[in-house]
Amino acid sequence: MELEHNEQLSDVKHLDSLIEKTKLLKQEIGKIIIGQEDIIEQVLISIFSKGHCLLVGVPGLAKTLLVNTIAQALGLTYNRIQFTPDLMPSDITGNEVLDENRKFKFIKGPIFANIILADEINRTPPKTQAALLEAMQEKSVTISGVTNKLEEPFFVLATQNPIEQEGTYPLPEAQLDRFMFMLWLDYPNFDEEVNILKSTTTGKVVEVNTVFSKADITLMQDLIKKLPVADNVYEYAVKLVEKTRVSTPKAHPIAQKYLSWGAGPRASQNLILGAKCYAAFKGKYSPDIEDVKAVAVAVLRHRIVQNYSAQAEGYTTEKIIIDLINS
Repeated sequence: MELEHNEQLSDVKHLDSLIEKTKLLKQEIGKIIIGQEDIIEQVLISIFSKGHCLLVGVPGLAKTLLVNTIAQALGLTYNRIQFTPDLMPSDITGNEVLDENRKFKFIKGPIFANIILADEINRTPPKTQAALLEAMQEKSVTISGVTNKLEEPFFVLATQNPIEQEGTYPLPEAQLDRFMFMLWLDYPNFDEEVNILKSTTTGKVVEVNTVFSKADITLMQDLIKKLPVADNVYEYAVKLVEKTRVSTPKAHPIAQKYLSWGAGPRASQNLILGAKCYAAFKGKYSPDIEDVKAVAVAVLRHRIVQNYSAQAEGYTTEKIIIDLINS
């Protein structure tokens, strides 16, 4: 019993130390990325929760730069895959080639890195998008019946253009569901844009220091997962997700009126994992219902689908989620 108590104290000490390092991490990222503090925090929550993140916004909002900067500050290997209409699945996963001994040899594709930036992921057809499915869920790539494990930690941080733009393909629901968060990036405010101009039009070079090691990231992920959760918080997460399921008796009237279908069990899991990390960032060792609410929009916005009534009335998914939370 005493050994278990000492282990818990050690975990608390390690977690406190790592949370302090996340403050330094945000400062390093802030050297390059001006503003977007909430977005940066939510991307870090998804990383430390072993999740993947989808960033949505018009071109020019530094989505790619954000991912690149985070990879530098975390000291992780990083590959950028530019998704285009002619990209093939083997361009992502790798392919088998004949070597000089006329034997097949597997050449690893860019998916074999710690952080994958899937840039403009919805500019390639679903067949190529599907090349990411196994990697995102099982952390492995299977070629010709041979399974190749990906190195941990592994994250996919994807950027997506709004689907109203030319040359985009909607992501399949199975693909969307594998992303822990969908985050919307908005235009910077006036002061932020002035500071962006000052930092990007003068030729000044800014170095980003590495704050975390791979061991630190793995330890933090393990500690986050071990945080205890009260039963009422588990129940709240499930009840919130159940409200979105239009075909079930527990669906909320708002969902029945404005949704085509609701979220699955991955939504409940990610609400709890996200709430744990959010709570840890706020200095708490156990999440409460408010922490679940804090991550709910990012977790649910890509897992629920509006119907024609919602679209006609301009009732956005964010507004639906907020109304379900407040109900």
